[in-house]
Amino acid sequence: MKGLSSFDQLAGRYFKEFGLQLLLLDLHGQVVCGQLCCSQPGSDLWCRQARDRAIHETLRWGEPYLHLCQSSGCIIWGIPVMDNAQVVGGIISGGVPVDGCSGEKWNAERIRKAAHRLFELVVEANLTNAALLELRRLDAERESRRAEAIHELKSKCYDSIRDIYLREEPGLLASIKQGDRNQAREILNRVLVGIYFLGRDRPSLLKSFLLELVVMMSRTAVEAGAEPSELLGANFSSLVELASISDEAELSAWLVSMLERIMDSIREQKAYPNTVLLTAALQFMEMNLDKDISRDDAAAAACMSPSHFSRLMKEKFGRSFTELLTQMRVDKSKELLRHTDKSIVRICLECGFNDQSYFTKVFQRCTGCTPRQYRLNSRSSFR
Repeated sequence: MKGLSSFDQLAGRYFKEFGLQLLLLDLHGQVVCGQLCCSQPGSDLWCRQARDRAIHETLRWGEPYLHLCQSSGCIIWGIPVMDNAQVVGGIISGGVPVDGCSGEKWNAERIRKAAHRLFELVVEANLTNAALLELRRLDAERESRRAEAIHELKSKCYDSIRDIYLREEPGLLASIKQGDRNQAREILNRVLVGIYFLGRDRPSLLKSFLLELVVMMSRTAVEAGAEPSELLGANFSSLVELASISDEAELSAWLVSMLERIMDSIREQKAYPNTVLLTAALQFMEMNLDKDISRDDAAAAACMSPSHFSRLMKEKFGRSFTELLTQMRVDKSKELLRHTDKSIVRICLECGFNDQSYFTKVFQRCTGCTPRQYRLNSRSSFR
């Protein structure tokens, strides 16, 4: 049996911390050494089943599993003893009566703490495969998130795949532009869950939406600075692969791999993030000069935090958001004054100035003359 001396040391430390005994079991569930306070004569078969369940559920979920032993009415927990990926036994502790859980000494929080501490000590003593258990824990966590996503999807009663697609598209695009892989993966997972739930019996429809997703993500990547020719080549070879895929898991893996390629293509463009995202903000400002827009609105259009956006604006243009927005509004008003016969009041409103006297004051500060004088001067110069 593996690690008897390590077990003795571990048992001593554990008893000192929690006042609980440990059992060391062999591969067949037989007690090698130790005894729990809940052990009762004639109940070995039931207790053995409970111990086996506690160990194998911990192996399944990758973290300590609390189990109620029906024979003793006590809570136990166990950690598998492993040689590489092979289970060769287990370590059991607990024996805490259920009706004692609400007491001061053994409440639910202390029981969880004791179970996790045993896990830590067994790992520290190198008596189990910590890496394998961590993989199991991560797998269980992913399945839990998937189940939650399906439950959330059902509760929201989406009428169609298109609803899911339109709902998640803005967040996915923003994540791709920001180069935020984790956020993009999380959103993509929600999209996939929704698509598969609603379109599981229509494989051709599934593929059409996956193609639409790839086209949309690729277009966003190009806008974010990725090299179009590289993406086109990668997409062509991947579309050939898609034609031969029919399994749901393979379709998911294909789409995730496409996302990774797209994110890689953005990352390779060193000048991408600041220049492209600031351009998106300027375009937003230019298209909304007549509206009451804020710095936070422009930062959101650029997929940046407001503080980061302000810092980059100052570095790139030497001006604050307000200063640059004012200059853009004045520039537009100059163009309208030169090339249209619109009234100054109308130009004032179309350029985002709600008060004509304020518009005149700002315009004069930027140009050295009033809007009316500017119009007369610009037109006389063409005669």
